[in-house]
Amino acid sequence: MAEQSTDTQAAADPEARGLRLVAVLLGLTVVSGLIDAVSYLGLGHVFTANMTGNVVVLGFAAAGAPGFSVPHTATSLGCFLLGAVAGGRVARRLGKGSRRTWMRLTLAAEAVLVGASAVVAFAAPHATATVYTLIALTAFAMGLRNATVRKLGIPDLTTTVLTMTLTGLASDSRAGGGSGHHSPRRSASVVAMAAGAWLGAWLVLHHGLGIPLLVAAGAAGVLAVVASGRE
Repeated sequence: MAEQSTDTQAAADPEARGLRLVAVLLGLTVVSGLIDAVSYLGLGHVFTANMTGNVVVLGFAAAGAPGFSVPHTATSLGCFLLGAVAGGRVARRLGKGSRRTWMRLTLAAEAVLVGASAVVAFAAPHATATVYTLIALTAFAMGLRNATVRKLGIPDLTTTVLTMTLTGLASDSRAGGGSGHHSPRRSASVVAMAAGAWLGAWLVLHHGLGIPLLVAAGAAGVLAVVASGRE
């Protein structure tokens, strides 16, 4: 009877329907690896998801290091910030309501933006404007997502950066004198990012930019459909 009551409560709660947010954010971490593989390998050594790396790259470019571009990197940073501004506004409007609706709308927007970048990559793969368009669209999408993930506040799952995740994994481990309580989640995040980067790099090297962007858009779209509102 207790089990049946729990099932009834879950069915009545729309926030409980779908894939838990921890799994969704791990899926988005894979997408981040894909996006950064496309941007770094295919768009002139620029990141559009990992802004920590992008600030460092901007310093390289400003110093005149070969293979780096100040305009490309500045475009990425600027569009990422615009996306984060948009994400902050969406969070303030929707964040006090259904997390499920809020997350699904944000991920649907990400899927549309990344999908549009895939269309551009297929339509004009060698045009100069294509590089800036892909940087702008993917960076804006990542800024929008990052603002949303930050407002959700789920520990150890930022989806785009791993420095603090790795720090926590080491410092809170049994070897570091901790309990290792969050190690599985942190380890999964690192594996997800590496897997996405590997897949993205392989696709870029063998199939160009359009296919990995299409895969990233499809993954974000699927996650938008299946996301629940529960951690």
